[in-house]
Amino acid sequence: MTTVPPSLSPSRTTCASLLHELQIIWNEIGETESERDKMLLQLEQECLDIYRKRVEKTREYSTHLLKSLADAEAEISAIVSALGEHSSCSKNFEKGRSTLKDQISAIKPFLEDLRMRKKERVKEFSEIQSQIIQICGEIAGNGLSKNFAGPQVDENDLTVKRLGELKSHLKELQNEKAFRLQKVNSHLSTIHELSVVMSVDFLKTVHEVHPSLSEPSNGQLRSISNETLARLTGVISSLKQEKQQRLQKLQGLGSVLIDMWNLMDAPVDERKRFEHATSLISSLVDEVSGKGCLSMEVLEQTEAEVERLNILKASKMKELIFKRQNELEEIYKGVHMDVDSDAARQILNGLIDSGNVDLSDLLSSMDDQIAKANEQALSRKDILDKVQKWKFASEEEKWLDDYERDENRYSAGRGAHKNLKRAEKARILVSKIPSMVEALTAKVKAWELEKGIPFLYDKVPLLNSLEEYTVQRQEREEVKRKSREQKRMQEQLATEHEAIFGSRSATKKPLGQSTNANTMVGTPMGRRAAGPLGRHGPSAGKERRESGRVNNIIPVNYVALSKDDPVS
Repeated sequence: MTTVPPSLSPSRTTCASLLHELQIIWNEIGETESERDKMLLQLEQECLDIYRKRVEKTREYSTHLLKSLADAEAEISAIVSALGEHSSCSKNFEKGRSTLKDQISAIKPFLEDLRMRKKERVKEFSEIQSQIIQICGEIAGNGLSKNFAGPQVDENDLTVKRLGELKSHLKELQNEKAFRLQKVNSHLSTIHELSVVMSVDFLKTVHEVHPSLSEPSNGQLRSISNETLARLTGVISSLKQEKQQRLQKLQGLGSVLIDMWNLMDAPVDERKRFEHATSLISSLVDEVSGKGCLSMEVLEQTEAEVERLNILKASKMKELIFKRQNELEEIYKGVHMDVDSDAARQILNGLIDSGNVDLSDLLSSMDDQIAKANEQALSRKDILDKVQKWKFASEEEKWLDDYERDENRYSAGRGAHKNLKRAEKARILVSKIPSMVEALTAKVKAWELEKGIPFLYDKVPLLNSLEEYTVQRQEREEVKRKSREQKRMQEQLATEHEAIFGSRSATKKPLGQSTNANTMVGTPMGRRAAGPLGRHGPSAGKERRESGRVNNIIPVNYVALSKDDPVS
């Protein structure tokens, strides 16, 4: 019988007592020795089987502990390798100097710590990779699906270096996203500005590019993909081209409006209604930013106004043409040029009624004639100014002649002092008449030589009028000279007569009676000489003959007063 070591037996007395009790029972039964040995052998075999099973289980447990310890050490090595922290995580566990349970108890907290660190590192990798995948998807235009379970993290490489590389890559992607988002916002701002100018539906326009651009409040991120940026660029290009075309069209319509307004003398109120269109005629496309100033409504209204004015233009064209004719006649009249108004109007009526002439071309021709007339008037202005001065000087000359023939000009009558001052100025002005006529004649001749036509003044050649005036003036000067000589002869005869027969100063005439000489030498209005541009012909010669007869019929006994004022 196998003995059990005392240290392994819980109670030797108990086993012995049980065996003794079994022997007593066998004795009572009367079991034979062979039977007793057989049963004891069986009992011993059963005990061995129980021990063997326990040993086997204990060995398996030991193997399990060894395996757990090896697995833990392998896991530690794998985590340490994955984390890349060999120096900080290395630890030697001595075998043989402690039980397996002690080794496992010692390694377990360290392993748990490594597992926690690994879990945190995996989580950090997962978050960074998720952001990278998300931004890459946004850039590529592929959003994350709802069933996306997260990125696959390579747990064999969880080093800080690898984590830094991912963070750096994420930073680059975040910068790229920010840049793209800024670019998208800039494109949207440009599209909004263009939409405001042309009254285009902004939300509808950007929604067609990508729904997230018009409804970002639904939680959907604003698209920053290459396709979105390309489509936004295309929309901007299209809108800018549309803006350019609309501006050019509106500028063309505005120019037509201004031409028609000027053509038909449109009132200011009518022009103000379309001032928003005409004010853009000289604007550059980038300068146009007013709200709705290039809308289709504005273009349609301006087109309608142009069509209305075109219809109105035909009815007012005749009126405008004759208005131009009036302007032309006024220009000619203002510079004393001859124009056959009746014949010109008959020709215009005939052209208009015939319907064979474009009224716009005819009006343009009238404008050309007006421009030519203004040019002619400008070329005649200097000469006409000198003619006016000459005419004024001639009028003053006539007044001075009448004034000097008045015997009562020195009387203390009303206004005598004003006449004296005027006479002084008139004598100075009259003295300049020869130089005026000479300078004017030279101007007219130079003008006629340049233009190749005679200079007409109220249908009469101005040179003829100047020559005739010069002749008349010389004749008047000759008459004045003869009159002065005759006066001196009469004074000399009177002096000689007084010396022979004595003074007859005592002979008095009735009050208010004047001599024939006084009557003839007075200032009757009918005997004034013709002006520089007055009537010419027999009347002028008749006046000169009458003037000569007046001088011839002065009586011999006339005593003239010594009041011979110089004329020039």
